[in-house]
Amino acid sequence: MVLAAGLGTRMRPLTDDRPKALVEVAGQALIDHVLNRLGESGVTRAVVNVHWFAERLESHLSTRGRGPEIVISDERAELLETGGGLKKAAPLLGAGPVFVANIDSVWTDNGAPGDSALNQLARLWNPSIMDAALLLARREGAIGFEGGGDFFLADDMPGQGGRLTFRGDAAEAPFAYMGVHICRPGYVADGPEGPFSLSGFWRRSAAAGRLYGCVLDGDWMHVGDPQARDAAEAKLAGG
Repeated sequence: MVLAAGLGTRMRPLTDDRPKALVEVAGQALIDHVLNRLGESGVTRAVVNVHWFAERLESHLSTRGRGPEIVISDERAELLETGGGLKKAAPLLGAGPVFVANIDSVWTDNGAPGDSALNQLARLWNPSIMDAALLLARREGAIGFEGGGDFFLADDMPGQGGRLTFRGDAAEAPFAYMGVHICRPGYVADGPEGPFSLSGFWRRSAAAGRLYGCVLDGDWMHVGDPQARDAAEAKLAGG
């Protein structure tokens, strides 16, 4: 599932006439960066939620000319945030585990062919011990990320990943959530009706020892505002 329904207020004025998903980085719309990564990792079907400039986004998706196949989850009537969007889309997602991806992350991947960060995250996923598996980036060196980090990562699965704990009261943590995770479509089934965030579910899972993650081998660009967009373009151009 690709979460593309947000208003993109921090990205203005670039989102005055388009959804954030259609802001371009290095000549390619943000949503295409994400969909192409998913397609390269074997995803054949993607649900995309829409709200702001929904018609323009749907038109763009209909002319992509490459996979994954796109299914629309329509949030025109109400913007549902991350958790509410996943809950609404669950009937479209099937019974198996799903990638859930934001559209404001662009990254380079140092993994060998067939061993991308998304493939590594998929290998980490084990529903018998996990509720969700998150892809993380090292805070140092990240472009466009502000703050003290999100998570500490235990080394209880050497070479693969480990359990996550939230930063809590610590001044900083070494890893940031970089916008992609795996969970079951029904993960938020007991969430409220209407808008709500995934964060509360992650905190509940972390407290139960069922929130895991692995770390990107590459460079992460959080494209949250026009300045971060420019920095990401410079990075991708080798600047």
